[in-house]
Amino acid sequence: MSPALSLNHAPLSEQAFAQLRHAVLAGAFEPGAKLKIDELQDSYGFSSSPLREALNRLSQEGLVRADDRKGFRVAPISREDLADITHMRLMVDVAALRESILHGDDAWEAAIVAAAHRLAKVELQLGEGPKVLNETWTGLHRDYHLALLAACPSQRQRALCASLFDQAERYRRYSALHRVTHHNKNKSHRRLMDAVLKGDADTACVLLAEHIRSTQINVEAALQRFEASQR
Repeated sequence: MSPALSLNHAPLSEQAFAQLRHAVLAGAFEPGAKLKIDELQDSYGFSSSPLREALNRLSQEGLVRADDRKGFRVAPISREDLADITHMRLMVDVAALRESILHGDDAWEAAIVAAAHRLAKVELQLGEGPKVLNETWTGLHRDYHLALLAACPSQRQRALCASLFDQAERYRRYSALHRVTHHNKNKSHRRLMDAVLKGDADTACVLLAEHIRSTQINVEAALQRFEASQR
């Protein structure tokens, strides 16, 4: 079970939020699908109040769209939305990485090395195709990227980076499901870490920007393949 779902003693609204958020990010609902409160009650066992609170929070994150008097829908997948997410990540994440390199200490560096090691071990075991985005990889990939930014002094900036990373997660999963070959990111993760540990902020920021743009490139290729198959 995902760590996000291990909230047995948390308020019901927090439990509902964690479970719905995980489902949306994992692609359990089709993009644009209507999220009906009564159906969610049957599926998740929560009353309408915590579910509505959770859906409103997901709406604030951009994972769900609230329609006036029409309830909630899963945010659609589109080139425009992904371009916006990518644009924001290039603005916020890259700046946060530069700040982390400036302010990071030995403990921060050790945490990056540990996160990269755990991620690399899993990546070496992965085969071809969609398995690259299983739950274990997804969690370790997130841990690695957030560890890089953890020394940024701005808590709000770090929180925004985490939110944008998660919004891009749906697109990473979509790309994995529709890609032709497996893209092993182990080498790019290692190069990025090496630059960070050397204190080479300029190189590290360029590599992170390339890494962020790669998601957009992969998803656009997946969308083109899907559209071609529908003709």
